[in-house]
Amino acid sequence: METQEQKQRRGARSNQKLKILYLAKILLENTDANHDITLQEIIDKLSANNVTAERKSLYDDIAQLDDFGIKIRKTQYGKTYHYQVINRDFELAELKLLVDSVASAKFITGEKSNELIRKIEHLASKHDAAMLQRQVYVAGRVKAMNRDIMENVDAIHNAIAQNSKISFQYFQWNVKKEPELKKDGARYVISPWGLSWDDENYYLVGYDSDAGMIKHYRVDKMLHIKVENISREGRYKFKELDMAAYAKKMFHMFSGEEQNVEILCENRLAGVMIDRFGKDIRMLKADEEHFRIVVKVAASMHFIHWIMALGDGAKIIGPENLVEEVRGEINRLMAQYSK
Repeated sequence: METQEQKQRRGARSNQKLKILYLAKILLENTDANHDITLQEIIDKLSANNVTAERKSLYDDIAQLDDFGIKIRKTQYGKTYHYQVINRDFELAELKLLVDSVASAKFITGEKSNELIRKIEHLASKHDAAMLQRQVYVAGRVKAMNRDIMENVDAIHNAIAQNSKISFQYFQWNVKKEPELKKDGARYVISPWGLSWDDENYYLVGYDSDAGMIKHYRVDKMLHIKVENISREGRYKFKELDMAAYAKKMFHMFSGEEQNVEILCENRLAGVMIDRFGKDIRMLKADEEHFRIVVKVAASMHFIHWIMALGDGAKIIGPENLVEEVRGEINRLMAQYSK
């Protein structure tokens, strides 16, 4: 029977074979553009992993890592040489961007956000990872509560790749803050054609064969997704569809009749309109203080409320049926708040 001492010697021999991998790990974890490590510190950290190393062999190993693509700078201070990794797949600013995107994404739960951020931190040195941790604030942000979000996205991608329909249940929140299944829990059967990111939420865009039209669903409100053994339908509809334009026209994924809307704006709102509709909108001078634009949007109540929130700086002036809707909504609000 193998003794404990024999096991330790065997483990040390096994670790010795992994010396260059441990070396790469030590350099990547402990150095970056602003932090370096000495050869003696490398030897000490290798020793902590039951790996012995001589200075000459480490010189060769570091050169091999450099040839492999892990660029390592060697700097001499007095009689001591310092080493640091000077190239990484991601710069710190890029990692900050990824981390902040994960932290702010409403469709990812707080638990999953923290898990993903920890994985992103492993792409940086421990020093840069500490900087990322200090700048991330997940707690207190509005986050989704459906823990199956990643599985939902994966299932949708698989269905698209397999050219298959999916079925699922869909819920909404009630006044008790409880999830309530729509259609009494009946399963929706949809042909998935794409995923769209809008207003910090993920949406499935698919074809509803029963309704004969394109529809969209919040992915974090989908439950028990199943990839069906039924081929997708609606291909002809999606050949004509520009996904980016669809998301823009549906205006934060609120449905409504799509139409050309004319808006009269004060000049100070030029930036607001460009941010909302893009730089390609045509802005026509109305007078010295105003301009007009015509945009094609799904003219929903959400759109009307957005215009109203701009106060006296913006006014819908066409088409007449939409102007009448705005007047009706203003009258309804006046009646509501006059009680």
